[in-house]
Amino acid sequence: MSQKKRLLGVIGFVGAGALALGLAGCASGGDNGGSAGGDTGGDGELITVGFVAVGPEGGWRNANEQAVKDAFTEEAGYELKYAPAASPSDQKSQLDAFSTFVNDEVDVILLTATEASGWEDSLELAQEAEIPVILLDRGVDASEDLYVTRIAPDNFQVAASVGAWAVETFPEGANYYVLEGVPGLSVVNERNEGFDSEVEGAEGFTKVGAQTANWKTDEGKSVTETVLRANNNDIQFIFAQNDEMGIGAAQAVEAAGLVPGEDVKIATIDGTTGALEALAAGQLSFVAQYNPFFGDIAVDVVEKALAGETVEPVIIVDSATFDSPEAGETALADGQGF
Repeated sequence: MSQKKRLLGVIGFVGAGALALGLAGCASGGDNGGSAGGDTGGDGELITVGFVAVGPEGGWRNANEQAVKDAFTEEAGYELKYAPAASPSDQKSQLDAFSTFVNDEVDVILLTATEASGWEDSLELAQEAEIPVILLDRGVDASEDLYVTRIAPDNFQVAASVGAWAVETFPEGANYYVLEGVPGLSVVNERNEGFDSEVEGAEGFTKVGAQTANWKTDEGKSVTETVLRANNNDIQFIFAQNDEMGIGAAQAVEAAGLVPGEDVKIATIDGTTGALEALAAGQLSFVAQYNPFFGDIAVDVVEKALAGETVEPVIIVDSATFDSPEAGETALADGQGF
């Protein structure tokens, strides 16, 4: 059926197969009819949106997924079916949830992939069923013809801002280490590429190494402890690809008898409240925001996709940077943390 017919027709509900997967409907709000956020159609049916999500993974992910839930409400004309992965790295549970959404003929699928590869077949099934797919945050290794768009801050540019700050902060160079996120994700590769575009070739910069810390504070701490011991504390700069790992690195620096922000400067990406507090306290030196609040943009894209309108293949979400304790304090006062 066409997208227009799907929008105006009877919408299928999740059946026993979906319940077995533990898919939870997370729409909220009263039945006040459709608002500007969504057209419920002539028969009053809600637009069903399947959200193949990552689930609990840290402050950024929690804020992002909550923003999506807050945008796709019943009041706005939607029924959001939220399907978090069994764990942040469990692709099989995501593939199963995606298949269930296709079988149940939801109107649109939102996808934040746990892995970049392995989605071609699923996306082809959705295309055959005329169900538009919108990528949130993470990209996938598949033809752009198989999905409507990807909505995300620009990982390359956000990480490049970290690299540019590092080059300016260390005019004579530095020994540095990179704490990476979960291997294989598009965001990890893009953040490496953006950072390297500024730092590689900069005079005096020596990359001591890089290792995943899986986005986690405790792993960021343990990896940094090992790196500092192995290099006799001769590390001047650490780039952590998310806030949690950077906060763990700061803990390791203190445990080694060094002063974060002085002996070792740490830069992070995300902009959580915890990171802004650590920046204000001098434990972190630079925080690049990776703006999680784009649920309203996703709603706009869903409306356009279902109406058959043209959508740009990539939609960039604006973000900011914070480079001093004062900037951290101001950001906190302005409510920019999450």
